[in-house]
Amino acid sequence: MKKFLLIPQFLFGLVLFAGAQSAYVPYKSDYYHLINRYEIIQGEFTDQFHTGFKPYRRDQVAGFVGDLLSQPLPWGNVDRFNLEYLNTDNWEFAEGETAMSRKPFLKKLYKKPSDFYYYHDDVVDVHVNPVIYLRGGIESGEEDFNFRNTRGVALRGSIDRKVGFYTFLSTNQVVFPSWIKNYIQKNGAVPGEGFWKPYKDNGYGYFSATGHITFPISKHISAQLGHDRNFIGEGYRSMILSSFSNSYMFFKLNTKVWKFNFTNMWAQLNADVILDGIGRPTDGDYPQKWFSHHRLGINLGKRFNLGVFESIMASDFEWSYMNPVIFYRWVEHQLGTPDKVMLGTDFKWNMGRSMQLYGQFALDEFVFKEFFGIDGKNSRRNKHGVQLGYKYINAFRVSNLDLQLEYNQARPYTYQEKFEHQSFTNYRTPLAHPRGANFREFVGILRYQPVPRLFIKGTGVFHEYGADPDEETNMGGDVLKNRLENIGGLGLFGHEIGQGVSNKVAMGTLNFSYMLRHNLFLEAAHTYRKRTAEDLDAPETAHFTRMAIRLNIGREEYNY
Repeated sequence: MKKFLLIPQFLFGLVLFAGAQSAYVPYKSDYYHLINRYEIIQGEFTDQFHTGFKPYRRDQVAGFVGDLLSQPLPWGNVDRFNLEYLNTDNWEFAEGETAMSRKPFLKKLYKKPSDFYYYHDDVVDVHVNPVIYLRGGIESGEEDFNFRNTRGVALRGSIDRKVGFYTFLSTNQVVFPSWIKNYIQKNGAVPGEGFWKPYKDNGYGYFSATGHITFPISKHISAQLGHDRNFIGEGYRSMILSSFSNSYMFFKLNTKVWKFNFTNMWAQLNADVILDGIGRPTDGDYPQKWFSHHRLGINLGKRFNLGVFESIMASDFEWSYMNPVIFYRWVEHQLGTPDKVMLGTDFKWNMGRSMQLYGQFALDEFVFKEFFGIDGKNSRRNKHGVQLGYKYINAFRVSNLDLQLEYNQARPYTYQEKFEHQSFTNYRTPLAHPRGANFREFVGILRYQPVPRLFIKGTGVFHEYGADPDEETNMGGDVLKNRLENIGGLGLFGHEIGQGVSNKVAMGTLNFSYMLRHNLFLEAAHTYRKRTAEDLDAPETAHFTRMAIRLNIGREEYNY
């Protein structure tokens, strides 16, 4: 017992002598696009952080922006506005003076444009902000008024500039568009939130809470203990680990030395329970499962990054997986366990100051002879996900016009497992792509910022997938099902992407956002969605128009 009591004392001693630390910036795709955009324009990778594992620390973002502002690059008005926005949003770690409000409210509130209230000295740093998301809209063919009502608070700060902390709390009542309601009813969970309660006749109510603390272990090693989500990769989607599922408890170590960045994460997830009609387990129990992941990224030169990863999903906790540098597959063999192991790679290549190629390969299971067609074709044991993407900054020489194209696919039965509580899911939602598996997808995104405060974003998505003809049959797309049971009468071979009931979905969203003041956005958007399927007599079409105002929270996106 005395030995275990020495551990927190040892860690506390390390904190005292280690460098500054901060909270992380919550992952929001538009916010992180700005960071990615300016790293590409910079022409080489930043020394502050590796971008493959998100989110990033605020002190690192401030250092990155400070480096950019010190360079003699020809920033226009829009770019200067964006950089100053990022600088102001992380002002406590910025070098030099940052903007002050011209007229603070009651002399104490909004002294800084980014903070409702803050207290800042050499010991304690605290920032408090309200969170609001009010959205109203109508959907064709639906009688109900579509809305979102979110109220909450976000708090962040640090102690001694060494221990960072962040807390987000909100209460929500939402009426979703029809295809999202169908998704929730099928999976029994609200994407990104998990547990829910009915709200009136057609809505959902849920309480959202995330939080973390960060602290340094040494000059080059930092730690994070939190209940939140993580994202791996450079894409709009991730085939490895995305922010689609609800938050989970995790402990993360990040080691950055020279050109190497080594990230270890251990997490406790909610297993795929059978839920009742109001989102609770039928037996009142939330069984747990355990997720371990490590990724090694290396910068090969100043413009090419290569990452390799390995992860394991286990139904029971096992101390051997706590080793941060061991090969998980070897541990699994030594223990004789059937735990689910995945491995693969990701990359990004910044070409010049305007383009980026990126991609991912996630390998679930692999048999060499079957993969290359020597002993058969399209084996169900060859399960993998692939991503390939392209970004074009200031596309076609139009300032502040950014283009992104992305292709994703996952073979049938990828992310599924044959043993209980080992599928690649959390609270009945996928940990990677929203569609699960057995699909192909094309994504196109066009972002344009004609003036500093106006953001225009067009998103087009087309995906083709195979659905199950009934609840019992498993054609490989539903990651909650057992990969060996009821596989539609097929044998080991002959499994192709799109097998089952063929579905095709085409959708486009056009969004206009205007920043009224720091992190306060007024928005208008329209989404068109069309689904055709073999079991539909006529296509399903939907037009969804809405307006919203949001403060200190990322925009919801229903592009699946």
